[in-house]
Amino acid sequence: MHSKRERRGALSRAGWMVMGKGAGPSALQVCHFVVLFLCLYPAATLQCKILKCNSEFWASTSSSGPEEEFCTALRAYNNCVRRTARTCRGDLAYHSAQHGIEDLMIQHNCSKEGPTTQPRARTPPPPVQPPPDINVPSDRPEVCHYERSLPRNAAPPNFTHCGFFGDPHLRTFNDDFQTCKVEGAWPLIHNKYLSVQVTNTPVVPGSSATATSKLTIIFKDFQECVDQKMYHAETDELPAAFADGSKNGGDRHGANTLRIVEKVPGQHVEIQARYIGTTFVVRQVGRYLTFAVRMPEEVVHSVEDQDNQDLYLCLHGCPANQRIDFRTFRAHAAESHGLGRGRPGTSTHGFTYQSAMAKCKERLPVEDLYFQSCVFDLLSSGDINFTLAAYYAFEDVKMLHSNKDKYHLFEGDTIFSSASENWGFSFLIISLVVVQLWTDMCFICL
Repeated sequence: MHSKRERRGALSRAGWMVMGKGAGPSALQVCHFVVLFLCLYPAATLQCKILKCNSEFWASTSSSGPEEEFCTALRAYNNCVRRTARTCRGDLAYHSAQHGIEDLMIQHNCSKEGPTTQPRARTPPPPVQPPPDINVPSDRPEVCHYERSLPRNAAPPNFTHCGFFGDPHLRTFNDDFQTCKVEGAWPLIHNKYLSVQVTNTPVVPGSSATATSKLTIIFKDFQECVDQKMYHAETDELPAAFADGSKNGGDRHGANTLRIVEKVPGQHVEIQARYIGTTFVVRQVGRYLTFAVRMPEEVVHSVEDQDNQDLYLCLHGCPANQRIDFRTFRAHAAESHGLGRGRPGTSTHGFTYQSAMAKCKERLPVEDLYFQSCVFDLLSSGDINFTLAAYYAFEDVKMLHSNKDKYHLFEGDTIFSSASENWGFSFLIISLVVVQLWTDMCFICL
C-alpha cells in the first residue's frame, strides 16, 4: 500500500484532470483547472486575484510533506479565496476553486477548523543550467534536442518568426504585418506541441484598439523529454516560473531542454524549448504584454486538425473583420492635424501627428511598419509606453528572425495581399451588380 503522501505526489505528476469513478482531483489538477478557466474566460477582471491564491497554495504544496501541513495550506487557501469574494463573485475560476477546496478537504480528511497560517513557499532547487553552446555534448537524449534529432544529411531547419505587440500589431510567420482589434481571448499558436493564447482588452474606452493583458503558453507532454507545463502571465505578474513553480520541463532526463530565463525581473522573460527548436520572448511594457517567438517551419505547420486552424493567428493572420487599416487612420490623422482640427477622444497628454512621428523617430529611425505602428498607437491611445513596445518588438525581430533582409517591413511588402483582398471583394460586388442587371432586363423582356 502506498502512503497518502506518495499517492498525492503521483497525482500531482499526472498532469491534466481526468474524470472517472473514484478519481479525485489533486492539488496540481485544481491549480491547472483554475488557471485554465482564467485563460478561457477573459471577462474576469484584473482586480480578481484568484490567481495569486492559487499560486500561493501551489508553492506551499509543490513537494510532499506531512498531512497536517497540507491541511494547513488548504485552510489558508480557503481563506485567501474567501477574501476575493467581492471582486471575484462573477468569476468562474473563483467558483471552481471553491468546489476544488471542498473536494480536497474531503479527500484528505482535513478539518475546516485549525491552523490557517499563510503557506510557506518551498523554493525548488535551481535546475542544472544546460550549456549555452548547442554543440557542447550533453547527457540528454538526442530526441530532446531538435537540431540533433534531425537526420544526419538533412538540410538545416528554416526558422520563422511571429510577433504580437502594441494595439495590437501582428507579424505572422509569413512576414505579413497586420493591425487587429481581436478583443477577448484569441489563439496565437496551436499545434501538436504547444498552444499560445492571448487576452486583449480595450486601450481607451470606446476605441476599437486593444492590447494584450494576459498570455498563456501550454507546452504539451513530449516523449521522454518534458512534462506538460503551463506558463501564465498577466499585467503586473510576469513570473519567472511555470504555473507549478518549476523553471524547467520536470523530472525527466531531458527536462532542461525546456527552461525559463528571467532577463529583467518583472519585465522580460525568455522561454527556451530546445526540444522543438523554439524560443519565446515575453515582455511587459507599460501596462501591456508583448510576445515574440522563433520556431522551425516544421513545428509551425505541425497542426493536428487541419480543419480547425483558421484562428491560428500567427499562421493565418487576424480574421478580415478584425483588422484595422491603420494606414487610412494615419492619413486621416495627418489631414486633420494639417487643417488644425483636434482629434476627438484625444487625452490631455495626447499627440499630434507631427509630435507622434517625432517621438517614434527617437527609437525607430527607419520609417518601416514598426515606426508606422508606433505612430498609430500614440495617436490612438496617447500612451507613450507604446513607443517602447514597438522598439522592443523590432529588437526581438533582430534577435529571432533568421533572415536579416526581412528585419524591416514596409507598406509595399504587404500591399499585395491587401490589394488581392480588395480586388476579390470588388470583383464579387461587380458580379452581383451584373447578375442583378441581367435579371432585371430578363424580367422587362418577359
